[in-house]
Amino acid sequence: MGRLNGKIVVITGASSGIGERIAYLAAEQGATPILLARSYKALEEIASTIKQRYNVPCAYYELDVSNTVAVGTVFNQILSEHKKVDVLVNNAGFGVFENVIDTDLSKIESMFDVNVLGLVACTKMVLPQMIERNTGHIINIASQAGKISTPKSSVYSATKHAVLGFTNGLRLELANSNVFVTAVNPGPIKTRFFEIADESGNYVKNVEKFMLDPDFVARKVVNTMLIQKRELNLPGWMNMGSIFYYLFPTTFEKIGKKTIFKK
Repeated sequence: MGRLNGKIVVITGASSGIGERIAYLAAEQGATPILLARSYKALEEIASTIKQRYNVPCAYYELDVSNTVAVGTVFNQILSEHKKVDVLVNNAGFGVFENVIDTDLSKIESMFDVNVLGLVACTKMVLPQMIERNTGHIINIASQAGKISTPKSSVYSATKHAVLGFTNGLRLELANSNVFVTAVNPGPIKTRFFEIADESGNYVKNVEKFMLDPDFVARKVVNTMLIQKRELNLPGWMNMGSIFYYLFPTTFEKIGKKTIFKK
């Protein structure tokens, strides 16, 4: 209860999946969650449950993070009403698993708008007050796909590579402060993400036994809040694959071809 008690935790993409679970678990530890997502109805129900279950305030705002004007409006309202943001969890994102040649440019633009530009816009809105108070934590939900790109996730991986590049650079910019920056790199998680990303269901069938429980991932994220940690890689063994890839990319692509083409 001590570390997060009374802290303001803003979560994008909070209407389902790990965003929703992060909200519950943060509230369980005494934090005041602020929920952001496009589905106002879902946020309303989650906030009501949090208030009843944990007896903590829980605000919510409808927001499409790809709309940078709306990002500014909503975050200004949050800062006006709540005075500060202690933790920002940039969780909103989506992917489409298709070969580049088959992917409409509009889908590509949407992935970058949500996964990258939206994340950067939200971060910029909370940074000034964090720097002024010399405390805070930016947690960016990236992906193991940001370390190893595979067929049919070229664009999605590109967005997550961008998130990791932004996260690592921002961490260095804030190295002399008490504002922490953490990248979370999970493998596949059992969430609704794949309803859009994997319409065929083939990828889920192929990797189902390796998929992470969303509550496990969410608890790891919440337990990292306001603790200085560079990266959270889940599961650990999967991150070993990315290390091997960086050291021996050609060998990895040859011997890992069966795994790489599971989509």
